[in-house]
Amino acid sequence: MTDHLNWTATLVFVFFFALVTVLGFVAANWKKADLGDLREWGLGGRRFGAWISWFLIGGDLYTAYTVIAVPALVYAVGAYGFFAVPYTIIIYPLLFLVFPRLWRVTHRHNYMTAGDFVLGRYGDKWLELAIAFTGILATMPYIALQLVGIEKVIGALGFPTEGVTAHLPLTLAFIILAVYTYRSGLRAPAMIAFVKDIMIYIFVLAAIIVIPQQLGGFGAIFDAAAAVYAKKGGATGLTLQPAQIMPYITVVLGSAMALFLYPHSLTGILSASGPDAIKRNAVALPAYSLVLGLIAMLGLMAHAAGIVVKNPQEVVPALILKSFPDWFVGFSFAAIAIGALVPAAVMSIGAANTFTRNIWKPFIHPQMSGAEETTVAKVVSLVVKLGALAVILFVPTKFAIDFQLLGGVWMIQCFPAIIFGLYTRWFDGKALLAGWAVGMLLGTWLAWGADKWVPTHGVFDWFVAYNGLIAVVVNIAISAALSAVLGSSAPDATKPDDYEIDQIAVRR
Repeated sequence: MTDHLNWTATLVFVFFFALVTVLGFVAANWKKADLGDLREWGLGGRRFGAWISWFLIGGDLYTAYTVIAVPALVYAVGAYGFFAVPYTIIIYPLLFLVFPRLWRVTHRHNYMTAGDFVLGRYGDKWLELAIAFTGILATMPYIALQLVGIEKVIGALGFPTEGVTAHLPLTLAFIILAVYTYRSGLRAPAMIAFVKDIMIYIFVLAAIIVIPQQLGGFGAIFDAAAAVYAKKGGATGLTLQPAQIMPYITVVLGSAMALFLYPHSLTGILSASGPDAIKRNAVALPAYSLVLGLIAMLGLMAHAAGIVVKNPQEVVPALILKSFPDWFVGFSFAAIAIGALVPAAVMSIGAANTFTRNIWKPFIHPQMSGAEETTVAKVVSLVVKLGALAVILFVPTKFAIDFQLLGGVWMIQCFPAIIFGLYTRWFDGKALLAGWAVGMLLGTWLAWGADKWVPTHGVFDWFVAYNGLIAVVVNIAISAALSAVLGSSAPDATKPDDYEIDQIAVRR
């Protein structure tokens, strides 16, 4: 098992992994409170100020799989792979304008999830169930793909990638994650996010300074990548082809509309201490998008470095191994692996909160106590992690990737119920449920190609658009048409002044 192990890199890797493990357990005593209360365990007591939220939300959105997958896509197809950069920029005006309203109303009514808000706003438990189901369905493969990031760097350290012991290091890492998340709740990823983000920034800064110097500068990198893409032909290249422009724009827009609707994204937002903390984050978080653009450049650098791999997801580890001394390889791989732990923990907590509040409590055990709520959420957080681990152990990774890509198509179908609901009660719950159902079916049907996931579809001969955006437009049309007929007769538990942003938010 250790014949080909890079011992120096492995020892550095283990040191930093052990460090964040200790932090994960210590976090239980950070901002000390009763972790038997679901609001404390699952939302950190809503006490994270702008600084902590910046690390938590950033660590939640910019994952290990981002560090692996974005450069891999750029390596494979070129300019189209940069779509992740603009969509993570345009989401922040949405965060600034919209989500302080959501925080305000959820704080007023002690809502913890999107399903809680939808039930209160529309009085329809089936719409609540649909929103909860969508969030959990889209999150599960997302967690699994964090494991892909860990698995790639563990394999690059020299651990076996085949045989009985191939998944042992990965399994051990996730057991540790499961235990300290169960104990410390959201405090654990919030504390670890500090270490993770600092390490990622150091790794990226070193990469964009050292690697271009080794390769003769950025001009040489662009020339080498252009030559590779020209040889490949097809839709690859350093710039978008005319036929790619509209699909690119719609993928960017649709992905941005979906991102902050995921349970883990909302968990990070709702854990903030107030609207002011959210607005400050909306201003500061684009710094992560700058880093993301630099990370994407690694795909181009790999071509200039002569990296050839069978699986594009192995590009970044291969480039790091070729470009840095062993001790910094261990540091960089640890940064990527820890970058999987933070979002995986928040995702499992977000999914657990959603299952407990919007599925188990209303449909299975309506009279459950607060302590029982927390116990169920903790157990579900373990089950979710085990499910993600099972995906990696028993299901080919390509299927997990396909389902994760479908996640954006699914999550955007929640946009009308959540985002429109923050501004108007004109829509009817049953109408929104019907629109959601049609959008889910249509989006999945458009995306499910003969042998792989298809991200875009031609609406007309001259217009090709992102499947999720096409489906949500149909979703909105159906919801609006049926709402005009049905009206909105169900009671609304919220009031207009619940959404108003005042200056009494707690700042920490």
